[in-house]
Amino acid sequence: MHHEIELGVVIGKDGKDVKREDWDQYVAGYALGIDMTARNFQQLVKAKSLPWTSAKGFDTFCPISDFIPKENIKDPMNLVLWIKINGEERQRGNTAEMIYDIPELIRHCSSIMTLQEGDLILTGTPAGALGLVVHGDKISAGLETPEGEVLASWDGNAADRVGGYVFIQNAYVAGQARVSQQ
Repeated sequence: MHHEIELGVVIGKDGKDVKREDWDQYVAGYALGIDMTARNFQQLVKAKSLPWTSAKGFDTFCPISDFIPKENIKDPMNLVLWIKINGEERQRGNTAEMIYDIPELIRHCSSIMTLQEGDLILTGTPAGALGLVVHGDKISAGLETPEGEVLASWDGNAADRVGGYVFIQNAYVAGQARVSQQ
C-alpha cells in the first residue's frame, strides 16, 4: 500500500455547476484524509487499460480525521499536511503547493455531478507522496496552520487484509469468455 496525505473538503449544501467565485458557499468544513492505494493492483489494471478506482476503494483505505468547521480555518489554501510512518516523517507539504485549488475542484466536480451535503472531496496531495506502508506500520498524520497550530490528527496501524485479495479478470477471446487469474 502507498499513502497520500490530503485535505478533505466537506460539502455543506447541494450544488450543481458551482461557479469558482461561489465555492465557499458550498463548504461546511474540512478534514484530514489519508488516501491509501494498492499500488501493485493499480499498476496491473492500468497496464491492461482497465479502471483502477478499486485500487483505492478497499475497506479502511481512506481514514478521515474529525470534522473541522470552516470557521476554524482561516485559509484552507495555506495549511500544512504531514504523515509519519513508524515515527519517521515521510511527507510534509502545504496546500498552497497543490495543482488545483479548492474553488477549481468544487467547480470541476460540480460540473460532472451534483454535490450533496456531506460529500467529501479530497484535494490531491502535495509533493512527496507515494510512501510505502506495510503490515504493522504505525501511521500518524496531521493538519496544521503554518504557525504550527494543530487542526486535526489521525493515528492508526496498517494491517493486512484477512484472506488477502486475488484479482480475476474476464477476458474475451474470439467472442468466447474465459476467466484468467493474474
